[in-house]
Amino acid sequence: MNRSHLMQGLQRAVREAAALAMKLDFSVEEKNNDAANLVTSSDLAVQKHLCASLSRLLPGSGFLCEEEDLSDTEKEYVWIIDPIDGTTNYARGLGIFAISVALVKNGEALLAVVYDPSRDEMFSAVKGCGAFCNGKPIQTAKKPFASSLLCSALCIYQKEFAEICMNIIMDLYPRISDLRRTGSCALELCYLACGRCDLFFEIRVCPWDYAAACLILEEAGGVLRGVGGKILHFDMTEPLIGAGNPEHYPVLLETVEKYLPGMPQYETK
Repeated sequence: MNRSHLMQGLQRAVREAAALAMKLDFSVEEKNNDAANLVTSSDLAVQKHLCASLSRLLPGSGFLCEEEDLSDTEKEYVWIIDPIDGTTNYARGLGIFAISVALVKNGEALLAVVYDPSRDEMFSAVKGCGAFCNGKPIQTAKKPFASSLLCSALCIYQKEFAEICMNIIMDLYPRISDLRRTGSCALELCYLACGRCDLFFEIRVCPWDYAAACLILEEAGGVLRGVGGKILHFDMTEPLIGAGNPEHYPVLLETVEKYLPGMPQYETK
């Protein structure tokens, strides 16, 4: 498998899909009658285009995608796709969203792209080769913990977790610089990768939200794990704890685990 050839093909397919997303004539629906969980016709069009393009690029590969319950993970190589991460932002015209794609083999991410079409920023990584934004190398920041920006959020899909999230945020807030919430997990993790932010915690994150950005963050020098320091294999919804500076990860982990003694029971999205 020629990873350079695959990366070139992946970036081309993502840019083509982004052109579909940037069209303004899209429709919006609620998933499972949940006003917080939206899908647009652009999500479906982008996913369809990517699946077709990536099947041609790597014949015989499988897919794990957010929309339409598309899961074919028994293949050796699996593409994990979020056609639009930040759908609510996209649907409301806020402009903070991304297309996220990772290629995974046996639970290990080999290459990844997170593309923000609004800013024309293409974050990418090939395992063992570093992380990049628009072709230029990126690295995480090494700021003191007290100067850190934390990316976090309340859980919009299961709001019973909101109090736990708030307790964690309020424990950290006096010890850091400030808090950010963009509405796109993939972009927030990429912002850790390039040093714009420093810490990350969310209580409920799906594989398509984090698979690509996880590789990008780790190749940039950061760390992303589950509860208890669990290595991620991109096969389940789980809490995520990340740090641009690995020295800050234990502090963040200890704080999160103080309020999260056990794994939450997640509803199917």
